[in-house]
Formats: sequence, structure tokens, C-alpha cells
Amino acid sequence: MLPWFQNDKFPLYLAPMAGVTDLVFRRLCKELGADVMVTEFVSAEGIIQADERTRKYTEFDEGQRPVGVQLFGADGERMAEAARRVIDREHPDFIDINFGCPVKKVVSKNGGSSLLKDCPVLADVAEKIAKGIHDQVPVTAKIRIGWDSDSINAPYVCKLLEDVGMQAISIHGRTRAQGYSGEADWDVIDECAQTVSIPVIGNGDISTGEDVENRKKNTAVSGVMIGRAAMQHPWVFKEAKHYLETGTHLPEVTVEERWDLIFRHAQMLVDWGKFPKEKFAMQAMRSRLMAYSRGLRLGKKLRVRFSTVEKVAELYDVRDEYMTWLGNETDARPVAVA
Repeated sequence: MLPWFQNDKFPLYLAPMAGVTDLVFRRLCKELGADVMVTEFVSAEGIIQADERTRKYTEFDEGQRPVGVQLFGADGERMAEAARRVIDREHPDFIDINFGCPVKKVVSKNGGSSLLKDCPVLADVAEKIAKGIHDQVPVTAKIRIGWDSDSINAPYVCKLLEDVGMQAISIHGRTRAQGYSGEADWDVIDECAQTVSIPVIGNGDISTGEDVENRKKNTAVSGVMIGRAAMQHPWVFKEAKHYLETGTHLPEVTVEERWDLIFRHAQMLVDWGKFPKEKFAMQAMRSRLMAYSRGLRLGKKLRVRFSTVEKVAELYDVRDEYMTWLGNETDARPVAVA
């Protein structure tokens, strides 16, 4: 069994999210209690072609361990070659295969969730990767519960993946057709967890410590994966662990704590060196700022200001403006989600 599941551990994974879970955001989430990291999905072909832009997606620092590099593609032998190159260069704790991405540009290349429609190919890809890296590191997989509501086949897929050597499976409780709409089907996730003997990590609609506790108590999953909730509120990991340990909630994160994280995230992104100029880093940061603003009162007004920020220093001016807006509010209710 993977070490982060041993001794009845119930790990909290940060879900891999394209354009979100880069090295900087993973670092912040690790500090706030996330147990296991997975990189943004990376094209196996990009790795083989030694594309420097692709290589950035596989970077991580030692403090993020255990961390896995997630690959997507549809050619098992090519993906195995990409995995070997990643292992030789980065030494991740595991390789994760993306069989769940619903994005059209991935699906159109027979990657991600498209393989849920072709189980023999899916199993072949997974097996070739597992055999191709000669047990250098474990191989895991991420899937959805099916392609659409008429083809929910996750329990069958999980059994296939276990049989070809996957050592854990994370499952998003929606079909590809759903995207991120509707509710995650945790009954299917639970059925999957009871079908296989390897760890199953449940993903979908986890946003509080109570959600984590509920899934831990009422399903057979061995851990949970948190995605969109962490984008807005990365403190969710810290709060979930506190709730699991005590049954009580932590105090609400203050406005000052939220702004401190915003400043730190922005400066870390600039310092990372991935972007040639500060303004490019801040342009990339804007989507993260939009997510953070959803945890602040007057968020809609704040998002207008965030949409034009090009320097870290500007964020301090925006913060001062924001505090003035709050001061002018006659309503003294606590800060709430906008």
C-alpha cells in the first residue's frame, strides 16, 4: 500500500487543475494542510519532445512530497517513455494517469475521459505505463464515473485498472457529459471503493470539514480529493483536518488573512521565474484573484479592480480601496461569500 494510506491515514489530496495547481499554489496548499499533491496534467508528447514549457508543469519542490506527476495521452508506450523521463529528471513519488479530464482539446486527442468509452485501450495504456517504468514508482489513475449517464462504468473501469497494476484510483463523481454541473454521485464512488482492494480517493463537492467527515464515515473511500473549493479557499485543508480531529470548526478566516495570502501568492508567482515579466505573472494571477474574491464581501466590485492588475504593488492599492469600501458600508454583518 502507498505509504500515505498506511496506519489508517486518510489523506487529503489537492486535485490537479489545469492553470491552477502550479508549483506556487501547491506550495501554499501544502502549508495549509494538503497531504498529497498532483501536478497539472502534462502532455506525454510534450515531455518526449523536450518542450521547456511542458517541463515547467512537472516541477515541484521537496516540501510538496508526496507528489505525483499527471500525464495524459492515448499511446501507452509513448506515455511510458514520458513517465521514465519524468522519473529520471524529477523523481516524483508516483505517476498519475489522466483518464478523467473533460476538456474538449484533450478528449479530441483520445486522451482524458474519452478513454472511458474504450475500456480495452484504457486498460492497455495503463498496463503499458505500469510495466514500462519497471516499478520505479507507483502508478495511479484518475477517472470520472463514466462518459455520460447512459454509460456509468466506473466500478468496471476500477477493476480493470487494479488488474493492470494501478496502486490507487481517484474518482470524480460526475460524468464527462456533466462537466462540473449537477451533483457528484458518491454512491458510485462508494461502489468503486468496495469493488477494488486498492485505495480509492473520492472527488467532488468537498468544501468543508463536515463534507470530509461525512465521506470518511459513510463511504469506503481511503481519502478525498479537493479541487474547486481549494481554489477559492485553500484553508479548506487546515479546516478539514481540524474538524476530523476535534469535531469543531476553526474560526472564520479573517479579511486580513485573506489579503495576506493574496499578496504572498502574487509575490511567489513573480519570484518563481516562470514568467519573463511581472505583468505576465500578474495576468496569470488574475484568475486566482477572481477565485479568492469569492470569499470576500463586495467581491463583484473587487473583481473589476483585479481584472486590470499588472503589478504586485497595485494589489496593495486595491486592498486599501477595498478596506475603504468596507468602512463605508453601513451594514456591519460578518464577511460573507460574494
